[in-house]
Amino acid sequence: MTDDPPAPPWQMDWTREARQEFDDMPADGRELILSARAELITAADPYFRGIDADSNLPHWITVRPLASTSPGGPHIADLAGGRGWLVFTFIRRHADPQITVTDAFWA
Repeated sequence: MTDDPPAPPWQMDWTREARQEFDDMPADGRELILSARAELITAADPYFRGIDADSNLPHWITVRPLASTSPGGPHIADLAGGRGWLVFTFIRRHADPQITVTDAFWA
């Protein structure tokens, strides 16, 4: 057993509503959502805290707090210039860190 902190890839779970929204999307939306998922679960910090912390993200995704007054709360990953998004929360538990998607949208 090691005392090393957990590291990516992170687990990702979806609320029932978010999963239904994802399942109802057209194929191009699901593809982009899955690409964003890959970026989030492999990031050292899925909240991309700090100046230019998200500079290694593809140009079509930006991550920011859902509310500026709650920088440790839910975040939004804007996709393709606002054409879609994922709202998610990252909980860095020692035993089981996890990203939970609460909303998914594609227009």
